[in-house]
Amino acid sequence: MRDHDEVPYIVIERDRSGGVGSFVLGALVGAGVALLLAPKSGEETQEELKEQARKLRIAAEERVREAQKQLEERLDEAREGVQSRYDEVRDAVTAGREAATEARTDLEQKLERSKAAYRAGVSAARETVAAGAEEPED
Repeated sequence: MRDHDEVPYIVIERDRSGGVGSFVLGALVGAGVALLLAPKSGEETQEELKEQARKLRIAAEERVREAQKQLEERLDEAREGVQSRYDEVRDAVTAGREAATEARTDLEQKLERSKAAYRAGVSAARETVAAGAEEPED
């Protein structure tokens, strides 16, 4: 029988942030319930509503600032990734151009050596033919 400590398990984490909309909805529902259950004067209720609205505004502003911060961080990461890829491609293109230039120079040198060898062979053949024509036959 296996011990429960040896049984593999999986932990699934979910992002539970409902966003500003869920927060606002929860605050409004809470305020409504508070109004229904708390017997206060109209003035006290107005003050409490003003205070709740102020807290809600502060919390919403904080959420917006946090969302902007996260968005800016993600944009910065994306920019860095694009710049990195751009640099890699630019370096690869530069290396390719250098390799092509080097290969062309090498090919041109080999072609010149081949032409020189061809000319030397043609010249040697002409000299051999000319020397053979000059020798008397016995």
